[in-house]
Amino acid sequence: MPLLSAWHRPLVWFAGSMVALAVVSAVGLVADDRILVGVPIWTKPFKFSVSFVAYALSLAWMLTLLPRGRRIGWWAGTVVTAASAAEMVLITLQVVRGTRSHFNQATAFDTAVFQIMGATVGVLWLAALVIAVLLLRARILDPATAWAVRLSSLIALAGAAVGFLMVAPTPDQLATENPSVVGAHSVGVPDGGPSLPLTGWATTGGDLRVPHFFGMHALQLLPLLLLALTALAPRFPRLADPRVRLRLTLTAATTYAAAFALLTWQALRGQPLTSPDATTLTAATVLAVAAATATALSLRPSPASPSLHRRPATQ
Repeated sequence: MPLLSAWHRPLVWFAGSMVALAVVSAVGLVADDRILVGVPIWTKPFKFSVSFVAYALSLAWMLTLLPRGRRIGWWAGTVVTAASAAEMVLITLQVVRGTRSHFNQATAFDTAVFQIMGATVGVLWLAALVIAVLLLRARILDPATAWAVRLSSLIALAGAAVGFLMVAPTPDQLATENPSVVGAHSVGVPDGGPSLPLTGWATTGGDLRVPHFFGMHALQLLPLLLLALTALAPRFPRLADPRVRLRLTLTAATTYAAAFALLTWQALRGQPLTSPDATTLTAATVLAVAAATATALSLRPSPASPSLHRRPATQ
């Protein structure tokens, strides 16, 4: 793995600033007793800052893998940094003001803040798409690493795109003249109802933040899985075979993508993560069985290279 000094510096600096903001937000969770949309007011900047630490460092590392297009990748990473920083400044600003940042159209200023946030998210997504395309085109020596990086970046893009579904007005908002809030995280229930601790995910209806979170963090989890497989290779000789690691990586990525699709489907049906119905449980069971079967097949010994069985030429 390249040294940290070779990673994309703006993204690394941004990650450092998000560590600081996470600490400030954690203090706010303890010291500030204000409640906003059913949760402590500093919950959103805390969650976003922690998430951005992982996201920024993952991208900063992935950009070091580009043998070509490094300048384009550097600029795309810098755009991601600027857009993410702008997003966090606006979220924190609204917390300090004591009002919500997302979907807020209560005043002209709040509307402008949310519109700017929407623009920054769009710019961030497009810059991340540029990086994903560069990674797809890059010739990375280790095939397992190449596909872990490529597929995780594509799944993360899909996870980020779920955020665009949240800005659509709900039926209640459409029936209200000049609503102060347009858009929602929850499906089938209003935001701010019963929810899981810290995450704030709805427990009485669907919540699009679940697939949004799960999809975006493929960027860390799939490469970490590959690192774990590589670390275990000395103890488990079968994992030393690069073809086995590649098959396991493809199996994990396919399973992850299918789980992301299932979570999105569940949320759009207005169903809480914690209360899946029989249909969701059946789909999850089928996915688990398919994943287990594919994993077992991936671990099978690879056929020996024909060159190993070729008789030496006679003189």
